[in-house]
Amino acid sequence: MRRDFARALPLFARIDRLAAERSRVLVAIEGGSASGKTTLGELLQNVYGCPVFHMDDFFLRPEQRTEARFTQPGGNVDRERFLEEVLIPLREGRPVDYRRFDCATFTIAPPQRIEAGTLNIVEGAYSMHPDLAPYYDLSVFLPISAEKQRERILKRNAPAHAKQFFDRWIPFEQRYFDALDVRNRCDLILSADG
Repeated sequence: MRRDFARALPLFARIDRLAAERSRVLVAIEGGSASGKTTLGELLQNVYGCPVFHMDDFFLRPEQRTEARFTQPGGNVDRERFLEEVLIPLREGRPVDYRRFDCATFTIAPPQRIEAGTLNIVEGAYSMHPDLAPYYDLSVFLPISAEKQRERILKRNAPAHAKQFFDRWIPFEQRYFDALDVRNRCDLILSADG
């Protein structure tokens, strides 16, 4: 059995239990950069055939990038737009008009209609912000050691981009995790260091 599949077995069991009780299940996958959130989301999508929504598609627009916004724990993601465009429609069983943030142009792409599934996955740092957390039926946190995180980031990014993670994005994430006690508010913790 693949290690990532074996590590996710407790999550599969929780999802299956919830799916037996409810007509719709919404799961958050939270964790730091390079902790395996996207990989786990893809695994769940392959196993369950469900849609996956990415917090990375909801970066702040230029006009939102203020000093005041960046001082808020979890303030560097457009959680207001994510709530209105993704979580509320999913909770109501409506289709999502999914508009990804384009990092190259700093604009929002035209909408892509995605039908709400019986299981819907949200993956990404900041997915368990207190403004968003009440909408989920289940949440999972993926911890990662600093060494493993550094190794993965260096492996998948050019040096200049990796430096941004180390100098900017990871400190933002850590402040959010600490200030809002994110790990302890999640229902399940799955190690990503395997």
